[in-house]
Amino acid sequence: MAVPIATVPPTGRGGTVTAPRAAEESAYRALARELRTAVRTGRYGERDRLPTDAELAATRGLSRQTVRRAMQELVTEGLIFRVPGRGTFPVARDRRYLRQFGSIEDLIGLSRDTLLELVDPLQRRLDLAAAGRLALETDVVSGVTFRRLHDGLPLCVTTVALPPAIGRLLADVPELHRPGATSTATVLGLLDARTDVDVVEADQSISVAPLPPDAAAALGLEPGRPVLRIDRLYSDAHRRPVELAVSWFHPDHYSYRVRLRRSGG
Repeated sequence: MAVPIATVPPTGRGGTVTAPRAAEESAYRALARELRTAVRTGRYGERDRLPTDAELAATRGLSRQTVRRAMQELVTEGLIFRVPGRGTFPVARDRRYLRQFGSIEDLIGLSRDTLLELVDPLQRRLDLAAAGRLALETDVVSGVTFRRLHDGLPLCVTTVALPPAIGRLLADVPELHRPGATSTATVLGLLDARTDVDVVEADQSISVAPLPPDAAAALGLEPGRPVLRIDRLYSDAHRRPVELAVSWFHPDHYSYRVRLRRSGG
């Protein structure tokens, strides 16, 4: 059954929404709502391919652009994923990972439902870029790389750079020195529990970038694939950088969502 397209009269002089645009918006939201309900109620199983963009456009009398908008919304919500050349499929219910991050405590709380799996142990590394962002007078940092897992599936691979003086404070932490070892730790949580470093804020940068070879191997993906990259630079109460974390996220197992509200009402 075709999704009805609402008819909206054009706005008057100075208006910003025309009838065709309003109709497209209504159709996109209606299709997204229908597909969301179908996936959540199990109409499509884990191995069932959803209709293609062309099929949906033809059966509902919609434009390809409208269909793509609706599908992309479900991808962003972590309900479906796309495989080039194969189609679009629901994300298995037990493989969806969704959490809200609004504070430093929320990030420390990752230890409650994910595992840290060590890839490269904590050691001194020459890293000019990380040293510069940490405002160090040397080009050497203390670095560690790990995967974070949820229900055995890799969510992301993260490289953490610390000032050497802070890295030495974690030198006796076994979770950071045995490659392949797993634990419920977070580096941020270890700093909070084992040192007097008081992390109070983080500057976060989100981008899409080609997946580097080392991170691709850890996630089981092909190098160069565009994925979500999140950089967080943590600082103490004196605004001194104490940790730089660069994470690459598996696009089929993780989605990042933010809810925004209009202020003052």
